[in-house]
Amino acid sequence: MTKTSSPTKPPPARPAPARPNGGAKSASKTRSGPSYGPLADLESHLPPEWWRELFDSLYLRTDGDVVENDANTAREVDMLVQATGVAPGDKILDLCCGQGRHALELARRGFEHVTGIDRSRYLVRLARRRAGKSGLNVVFREGDARNIRLRESSIDCVCVMGNSFGYFDTEDDDVRVLESIKRVLRSGGNLVLDLADGDWVRAHFERRSWEWIDENHFVCRERSLANDGDRLVSREVVVHAERGVIADQFYAERLYSRERIGALLERVGFRAMRTHGYLEAESDRGQDLGMMSRRIFLSAEAPRKQPVAAPRKGARKVTVLLGDPRLPDAVKRDGQFNPEDIETVERLKDALADIPGYEFRYLDNHVTFAQSLRADPPDLVLNLCDEGFNNDAFQELHVPALLEMLGLPYTGAGPACLGMCYDKALVRSLAASLDIPVPLETFVRTGDQSATLPSAFPAILKPNFGDSSIGITEKAVVGNSEELVNYLLRLREDMGDHPILVQEFLTGPEYSVALIGNPGLGLISLPALEVDYSGLEPGLPRILGYESKWVPDSPYWTQIRYREAEVSPQVQRELVAYSSILFERLRCRDYARFDFRADASGQLKLLEVNPNPGWCWDGKFNLMAGFAGMSYPEVLRAVLEAAIERVAAANQSAAQPVAAAAAVA
Repeated sequence: MTKTSSPTKPPPARPAPARPNGGAKSASKTRSGPSYGPLADLESHLPPEWWRELFDSLYLRTDGDVVENDANTAREVDMLVQATGVAPGDKILDLCCGQGRHALELARRGFEHVTGIDRSRYLVRLARRRAGKSGLNVVFREGDARNIRLRESSIDCVCVMGNSFGYFDTEDDDVRVLESIKRVLRSGGNLVLDLADGDWVRAHFERRSWEWIDENHFVCRERSLANDGDRLVSREVVVHAERGVIADQFYAERLYSRERIGALLERVGFRAMRTHGYLEAESDRGQDLGMMSRRIFLSAEAPRKQPVAAPRKGARKVTVLLGDPRLPDAVKRDGQFNPEDIETVERLKDALADIPGYEFRYLDNHVTFAQSLRADPPDLVLNLCDEGFNNDAFQELHVPALLEMLGLPYTGAGPACLGMCYDKALVRSLAASLDIPVPLETFVRTGDQSATLPSAFPAILKPNFGDSSIGITEKAVVGNSEELVNYLLRLREDMGDHPILVQEFLTGPEYSVALIGNPGLGLISLPALEVDYSGLEPGLPRILGYESKWVPDSPYWTQIRYREAEVSPQVQRELVAYSSILFERLRCRDYARFDFRADASGQLKLLEVNPNPGWCWDGKFNLMAGFAGMSYPEVLRAVLEAAIERVAAANQSAAQPVAAAAAVA
């Protein structure tokens, strides 16, 4: 955030202009949370991850005089080019890119390989729209600066511009950012930092200020040093002239002097730090410049690295496990592999071939799985056998169990997680215990009498065990007791004595959330997906049933579409928070998908959890990666890298007690 010091003299008040309808101009969206009066201790009200929610349209209003100023952007990019000597053919990462102003300016100057990464979904979407409108080829992605999902040694220059360093709660997190930057930079690549002069800010910040930001809004700011003097904590109250307070928010930034940031860079391994002078921003309003008023502009070189081996020499050996096309598959159309399934595998192979540094082989003969893996053990197994062992969905967990018995590292969930998530009622119970909303539900066992069946309609019936929407057809949505009993009998005939769930039928928007990574190592969410039922012919229940996945001539296949979800910040936070909690508690690994649907009142409720979700090129997971600007090879690589990082961390953790015991001996 830029606003942390300013003149103390308030500007003159501006009356709101009259409107033809007598009302005021539409206000910015209101933020959730209370509004406070005077506060003695700002730090006690500071959320530990304040940066998750602050950077949206209101931020561009309060700080737009500086961060939407073309002259500032041009001057900052001038300094970047002069300080590093980057050329149009170089690969540049604009980290914490915000609305993409520096990345887009570089593209305008002919730079061809520019990527922007930022945590704010709102700003990344805005950057993409601006790039598209201007016809500029820049890739924008959501991501955490502490865990950059780019290939090692793939970037020539990383820039962190506009005073975007030092937001995290601890200095250790800042170190993680620098370590992540070092990993993606090539040997001797350039890092550019543009950050506030901490010593100057500590001596000159003003405790209170206010200014008009447009005809109807003004902002009041309070500031104080944190108790340890390490960060400047700011409070920002945004007020509409007629509607009152619309935001009361807190943020903070660590104060780095030139000497301190130099020591931190040296600690991480960067070399040859140079200071290229100081920046002072211009303002369209000529009022509050805050921490943008005096910034250190510096560069440093990444340490020299060992040469990376050629892709086919010393490449990581990965074995890909797939379903067996020789065997029947009850889930697929006509109970067997079809041409579209073969095409899906071919597209997968093409995508994996585009990932450098790996050597892939493919196993799909389940009879010889174990022998092949013993004879030629790989460095890693990419477990894409979501059909289950012998194409039996009940034996999906048998595949990772076999890999563990063989001592082979693999991608995705372990046997326990797959077993738990296969039981929908068990997942629902866990979610409810964690205060995650779930649908009303009745668990129907074999032999239960009709008196135990629910009487609330509409309802939907589904098998408790299973995936790929087996047993869920357009007839699964029932409107009365007779329809319920009839479909229950049909499921009994098709599914045998397995328990059946009768759930309230949710009629609101349906969403999916995808997570990549692992708790403690970095877990990122892809943009949420919404199911678009608007093209589905009237009279058909709005569900993603079996027909939507396996029957090409069904209207569910041809008329349902998927789009990037347009949801409020509150809904977005709930979707990601619920998914993250379940990811950790169910022991998902590397990647997972979570499906939710709202009821008629708008309350989100969990539908199911999908560890090792569908990996096909046209599946939900890859569609969500596309919303984030990731290609099919890139999302597959992200899963591989998440697994490699997890396995390396586990090996390191296991080695520590051994080393300690050896030291004692």
